[in-house]
Amino acid sequence: MDGEIDPEELSALLSERADGSADETLRIVDIRDQRAFDRGHLPDSECIPFPELTSRVTELEGADRIVTVCPHGVASQQAAQLIGSYEGTQDARVESLRGGVEAWEQAIGELTATDAPDDESDGDEGPESPF
Repeated sequence: MDGEIDPEELSALLSERADGSADETLRIVDIRDQRAFDRGHLPDSECIPFPELTSRVTELEGADRIVTVCPHGVASQQAAQLIGSYEGTQDARVESLRGGVEAWEQAIGELTATDAPDDESDGDEGPESPF
């Protein structure tokens, strides 16, 4: 693991990628469960829930930079350590988002919701996620 990245710095990286000036492959990995991810996540992030991370870490091979995200920036540090220890990602810069989704919302304010399929729009979101 290469430490933490602040929301403002990550936002700048996303802007560089959007305007085509980024020179590295950036992967933003949200380790919350799918339901929490669907309610709101960072732009261009992907959901790989923490319990699935060890079996799906191969999906991250080839990335130059990987940023892990969780609600408060604690579990994502563990996820970053796990990803960084995998042989296929050892050349990547692996960081955790400092303060997690909460800090992103306070500093940047923008989250992206996933459109729910019509059959899941009953309003019952189930129990709170442990992350």
